[in-house]
Amino acid sequence: MTTNYAEGVIRYKWLVILLSVLLVMAMGYGTQFLTFTNDYRVFFSKENPQLLAFENLQDTYSKNDNVMMVLVPEDGEIFTEKTLKAVIWLTDQAWQTPFSTRVDSISNYQHTYAEGDDLIVEDLVFEEDVLTTEKLQQVREIAVNEPLLVNRLISPGAHVTGINVTIELKGEDLTKENPQVVEFIRNLKSKFKQKFPAIDVKLTGIIMMNSAFPEATQYDMKNLVPLMFLVFIVVLFFWVKGFSGTFTTLLVIVFSIVGAMGAAGWMGIALTPPSFSAIMIIPTMSIAHSVHILMNFIIAIHQGESRHEAMVDSLRINMQPVFLTTVTTAIGFLSMNFSDAPPFRDLGNIVAIGVVVAYVLSITFLPAMMMILPVKEQIVDTRTSRFMMMLAEFVISRRKLVLVGMSLFILMLISFVPSNELNDEFTKYFSPEIEFRRDADFASDNLSGLYLIDYSIESGETGGVSDPQFLEKVESFANWFRDQPEVIHVNVLTDIFKRLNQNLHGDNADWYKLPDQRDLAAQYLLLYEMSLPYGLDLNNQINVDKSSTRMTVMLYNMSTSNVLALEKRAQQWLRDNTPQVMQKDGASPTLMFSHIGYRNIRAMLTGTSIALVLISIILIFALRSFKIGIISLVPNLIPAGMAFGLWGMMVGQVGLALSIVTGMTLGIVVDDTVHFLSKYLRARREKGFDAPEAVRYAFSTVGLALIATSVVLTLGFMVLTRSAFVLNSDMGLMTAATIMFALIADFLLLPTLLMALDKKEMKNVK
Repeated sequence: MTTNYAEGVIRYKWLVILLSVLLVMAMGYGTQFLTFTNDYRVFFSKENPQLLAFENLQDTYSKNDNVMMVLVPEDGEIFTEKTLKAVIWLTDQAWQTPFSTRVDSISNYQHTYAEGDDLIVEDLVFEEDVLTTEKLQQVREIAVNEPLLVNRLISPGAHVTGINVTIELKGEDLTKENPQVVEFIRNLKSKFKQKFPAIDVKLTGIIMMNSAFPEATQYDMKNLVPLMFLVFIVVLFFWVKGFSGTFTTLLVIVFSIVGAMGAAGWMGIALTPPSFSAIMIIPTMSIAHSVHILMNFIIAIHQGESRHEAMVDSLRINMQPVFLTTVTTAIGFLSMNFSDAPPFRDLGNIVAIGVVVAYVLSITFLPAMMMILPVKEQIVDTRTSRFMMMLAEFVISRRKLVLVGMSLFILMLISFVPSNELNDEFTKYFSPEIEFRRDADFASDNLSGLYLIDYSIESGETGGVSDPQFLEKVESFANWFRDQPEVIHVNVLTDIFKRLNQNLHGDNADWYKLPDQRDLAAQYLLLYEMSLPYGLDLNNQINVDKSSTRMTVMLYNMSTSNVLALEKRAQQWLRDNTPQVMQKDGASPTLMFSHIGYRNIRAMLTGTSIALVLISIILIFALRSFKIGIISLVPNLIPAGMAFGLWGMMVGQVGLALSIVTGMTLGIVVDDTVHFLSKYLRARREKGFDAPEAVRYAFSTVGLALIATSVVLTLGFMVLTRSAFVLNSDMGLMTAATIMFALIADFLLLPTLLMALDKKEMKNVK
């Protein structure tokens, strides 16, 4: 049947090529519908409890998506006339930012003080102020001693300051709204630099982080895709030793990418940096199919067969293993649909489609093209095959030693798996090549960062935020956080109440404490709110009926495990010290990213287990042997364990990206095992060889192709390690390591297991 199929492809080669091109064009038409999302929320499913909690908090108070402009004067001093004038100018201009609802800086900070019986609420610095040395010192003294400003908008040493622009996007089209804000801010920065060249500006905040996602993708497209194709051209030319095979395989790669990305467009998938990496993963999968068919084709030609005979024979012996590897690889990637992060689901689906397209093209378009393009037909002795025979003889003659040695090596590496700790830092999802990463690191080191936790603290009654007992609990909670080493700043309503109480007692420092009467506290709050200018109200801290208040805890950049540990301690404090109505979980992007790694690992364990069961069943039936199917599981499972063991030795930190590697690589590493076993079983069943002879036959017929495909796969994923998106680079490095360990297992462990466990005679079994 396979022979008849191969004869048909060769006979109707022009029709096969035409139909293949039309199929790719039809699928590729969908690329026009592709969009790219630039919202960090895409990493969380709609059912994600941390996302729901965060959205509920933002619905209760004003949204806090933001752009933070960090000003860094060359002289290292904020409180100079020139720098303060620059702050005033930039604050004023920032109000023009699209979708902005609030601008906070040290210049428009609403300073309060008493003047007789009156409460004065006004900007800390006005543009028309004469900034004498005395005035500058006065402003500095107020700013660096104000809890609401220090480590939020001014550094304790007053060497940097921030201007925070609160953004509330409409949400109608984030692909246009977010870039509109970023473009305005960057133009504003350029104008500022021209006007104030002695002051540098760093841009961070959620809006800038959103922008960093497409920028990382653009960086990869510009730098990695050309590098990847260059690597593939060099490797292909080395292995297939000819223009025709290299050119045809590159066409298969391009067509597979176009088909998969077009299908993604038809399916309405919005691309993200993780899903975009499919463009660099699909080629590695495409090459594997083509290389197996081409290498058997070339070897047959070198042994004196005609092109026609060589291609028919290559398709005959490769159709089943290539089909099996396609199915198992697709299952491995489809298992990523269990991921709790939608971008990884999209990645799995796109690559699975690309793998199937590559398979179809490799058994239709590829052989048809090779029948048209010129191929050098001569008998050539291959030195590489002699190497494979030497390796086979070594494994066969020293099988016991190799089996024991490999077993000890595997156990040693796997013993380091527990050394891995689930950890992540979402600001470090981007490499230092991306400006946002550099600016975010600077802001975190010198002022404040993106890591924060918001708490909506409930009083349980309308107007309850003015209840002295409630305020005391809130103050105690804030003070507990201030004592934690992970905390930079706590923004809390009680600081305003204490300042107002002091102001309305003649600015007497002894009265810098919470008011002890509810009606008095309510009057303070009303008086203060009536004095605030438009855009600087307390809607970001108090809900509509004044029954709850938001407290924001700003943290140093830190790992997810530390964030979750801090939140756990905070919840314990609330349980021990507050009534139940006040006991609410924190909510923020920081907590969302901190939980996603744990949620994703649990979800992927399920997905990987299901994929393993399906692949095992398929292999048992396809190989027609329960025993061989079970033996095949060993070299399929241990490579990921070995890679994670090596990672535990070298790094020890497993993040969101690595949580999908086991499921993703499971389908990939099966490929080599299937090809080796198919040749082994062919020798056992068709030729009647015993186990050692069958191992020798497998090495001689498929060993070189396994090296070729593993090298191609490894180099392809190593290119991905240069990605500007660290999730992709970590995933690429771990996958490359897994593939190399799989090759070692298939050459050293699998043959020795077969010789030890498969001793039954199988002469001439068809």
